[in-house]
Amino acid sequence: MKTNRIGQTGVQVTEIAFGCASIGNLYREVADDDARQVLQAAWDAGIRYFDTAPHYGRGLSEQRLGRFLAGRQGFALSTKVGRVLSPAIAPIRDADSYVRPAQNDVRYDYSGDGIEESFEQSLERLGVRHVEIVYVHDLGSYTHGADNDRHLQAFLGSGYERLVRLKEAGRIGAFGLGVNESEICLRVMDHGPLDAILLAGRLTLLDRSAEAVLVPRCRAAGTSLVLGGIFNSGILATGPMPGATYDYGPAPQQVLDRVAELQDQAAAQGIPLATAALRFARDHPAATAVLLGTANPATLRRNLEALRQPRS
Repeated sequence: MKTNRIGQTGVQVTEIAFGCASIGNLYREVADDDARQVLQAAWDAGIRYFDTAPHYGRGLSEQRLGRFLAGRQGFALSTKVGRVLSPAIAPIRDADSYVRPAQNDVRYDYSGDGIEESFEQSLERLGVRHVEIVYVHDLGSYTHGADNDRHLQAFLGSGYERLVRLKEAGRIGAFGLGVNESEICLRVMDHGPLDAILLAGRLTLLDRSAEAVLVPRCRAAGTSLVLGGIFNSGILATGPMPGATYDYGPAPQQVLDRVAELQDQAAAQGIPLATAALRFARDHPAATAVLLGTANPATLRRNLEALRQPRS
């Protein structure tokens, strides 16, 4: 599988990455063996870039990924900082759309100390001493609303510099943001350079809003874009069916109408809408890597098969 470089660093990632939210029990419980099987399917397909986060099942995703990667070599790993976990005070049945997560409470902390604490916890769960990429997770008003200024001040005040130090010390290979919005990326880039941005849902067949300002800014700065959320939380996979989801909620009518148009355009080319969405993301000139995430090996293989065609 083709590999690409992250920013100006020495980190190399496969152009298709496996996103590990689903193996953290996103929306439904996944057995340990099922998680292992889908990770094995990704490995067998040549995927060597795996992305996870403390948020995914309150540490469960990192634990499962760490067990799978133990003893293996030649992979690139990214995780995220900004959430610090601690043993749960009371039993947790579900949290943040994750079913039966690991029994941890969470707090946001984007300060230097909070970021390093989150990072050290992730290393322990993953069973590694070094991570290729660390993304600052969900900084921005999309997640924090009016409280974002406080978190942004903490990050720019000490968090950013701590990541610089971790990189200089060789404990991480690269760092950036893992977010669902473009504006926060531009604000942080005004403060200092980023090696990479994992951008979810803002550079897809349906939502190309990042192309206006963020993509040219990244190109000029040498910042890599890793694309997540390429189905816009579901609707580009299911089509404009009743109950289709967009941006983690029910799709509004104007989105349903636009997706219907895209589906017709894909049909005219003889391909399903989901295939068109996959190929758009992979072939976009700004994309360094594209995340595919699922707990089902058959779904992963189907998506990879849809990508096996000459490039546009």
